Amino acid sequence: MTDDPRTSHPTSFPGEPQQPRPGLGANMKTKPDHGEESYVGKGLLKGKVALITGGDSGIGKAVAIAYAREGADVAISYLAVEQEDAEDTRAWVEKAGQRCVLLPGDI
Repeated sequence: MTDDPRTSHPTSFPGEPQQPRPGLGANMKTKPDHGEESYVGKGLLKGKVALITGGDSGIGKAVAIAYAREGADVAISYLAVEQEDAEDTRAWVEKAGQRCVLLPGDI
């Protein structure tokens, strides 16, 4: 039996200083949950390729990890100043056994 997702996360977080845009996930005190430890794929995207804009952090990072765990290779675009976050996303995608192409730039 799995944990109830409604109660398995903290209900409050310590204050986080505001970062200038674009903010870097690597600089956050409270690390966001992108499903790194919890999401389990079922191969629903096996053989597919996804292009994810903003895939270095936030929802884009969560999607990149989920798609990789579902079997898709991913390419992520991101702003060059967010290279550290993009490298972390790539590591999670590759840990899922998929390929990841990083595409720095402002699209």
